[in-house]
Amino acid sequence: MHGFEAESFDKPDETRAFDGKGWADVINVGCRVVARGHFEPGWRWSTNVRSIEGGELCEFSHLMYCVSGRMRIHLRDGSERDITPGQVAHIPAGHDAEVIGEETCVMLDFGETADVARR
Repeated sequence: MHGFEAESFDKPDETRAFDGKGWADVINVGCRVVARGHFEPGWRWSTNVRSIEGGELCEFSHLMYCVSGRMRIHLRDGSERDITPGQVAHIPAGHDAEVIGEETCVMLDFGETADVARR
């Protein structure tokens, strides 16, 4: 068991780039990985992250909190859901995602982030 830990996104453990349309700051705290993703207008997983991860869809699950902006999730079954500021969403493996609108989307990810967009 670990003692108290507090980390800040002001000094992330690493930053992962999304092929020109955003990045994720990653911190390790309490034996967990937490990411703060910045997804710029026009960002789409299949365009900006697929080349890093491979595959047709993102095969990681996410537990996300939307700080700002909007993101549309395209699920393997063909359904779509939007995430808006203040919402917490569980996104299962097997999805594509895209920023909608002209505002940068900022998300906190508490899910399977350890290996997401790792080069």
